[in-house]
Amino acid sequence: MMGFDVSDGQDLIADEAGRPQMSDIAERAGVSLATVDRVINRRKGVKERTRRRVLEIARDIGFLSADDVALYGEGRPLNIVVLLPSGTNPYLRLLGDRLRDRVGRSGANDPFLRCFFIESFDAGALAAALRRNAGWADGIAFFAIDHPEVRDAATEIAASGTRLVTIVSDLGPVAGVDHVGLDNRSVGRTAGLLIGRLAESRSGSVALVAGSRHYRAHSEREAGFLSLLDEMFPDLRVIGMREGHDDAGENYRHTLELFEQARDLVGIYNVGGSSGGITRAMREQGRESVVFIGHGLTADTRRALLERSMDAVFDQDPDVLIDRAIACLTGREPRPRPLKLDIYFRENLP
Repeated sequence: MMGFDVSDGQDLIADEAGRPQMSDIAERAGVSLATVDRVINRRKGVKERTRRRVLEIARDIGFLSADDVALYGEGRPLNIVVLLPSGTNPYLRLLGDRLRDRVGRSGANDPFLRCFFIESFDAGALAAALRRNAGWADGIAFFAIDHPEVRDAATEIAASGTRLVTIVSDLGPVAGVDHVGLDNRSVGRTAGLLIGRLAESRSGSVALVAGSRHYRAHSEREAGFLSLLDEMFPDLRVIGMREGHDDAGENYRHTLELFEQARDLVGIYNVGGSSGGITRAMREQGRESVVFIGHGLTADTRRALLERSMDAVFDQDPDVLIDRAIACLTGREPRPRPLKLDIYFRENLP
């Protein structure tokens, strides 16, 4: 598991010879060493009066400077953890980069952010990460896997008082867990409408590529897509969903197989990420006339739009996503609304 936070990754301790120790603070404050550790490292579970006293003593004995103490602010900033899937999905890497930028710009009283990348599509790893971070975090935002292990962990943690919000992909109705993201069923219907309208023929085959149906966002987009085609374009035949696990190499191989399987292929909708593998196959096979719609405005999808190997990209602004997730976890937006869907074509790229 990889991660970053606003510190340098090490707990704040003083172990050089002759320097004050946390044990000195604990003795003078009349509290346990564990309490001092929680205050110095901004962990939850300490009364405000005790927190202020520990910081005052830390300053008085030279463990922290006056400037250091000032950084802790008048109250303990909320601790927020963001859990994202690891891997090569360009949009998720962009989201991680934006979080890193947010950490670098954080003020003294802004929420204290940490971000960790969890093994993709591994429900056990995500459930373990939720439990592991719940002791430190006041709130956790996470890219959910729709799986019983994850739902059990989320239910347990929410009941203990830690706020939870899913981002991009949710868990469905789980008490105490909110969601910040798109209305994915309507997103899938929009993709179906565009492919039906843009395809060179109203008959033929269309294909779906996903990261995994364990991501509820992907299965909801698939359901919306299928329902729209059934209603408006019944002569377009949908060939089975391929799961590429948001990996460009897998998506490339799936696309080659689709071209071989369906000579009448007129459209592809990638409900997940790593569209670069699909556009690579399209260029190599000379199939740029196939309508292709994907997700996440990143360097690779921008280039594909400019080169006309993609027709449209659906996007949810990563900064807005982060802002809304933090607002939900801090109580500033207790009932989050679905995010606005941005649709980019070659002609309206920002």
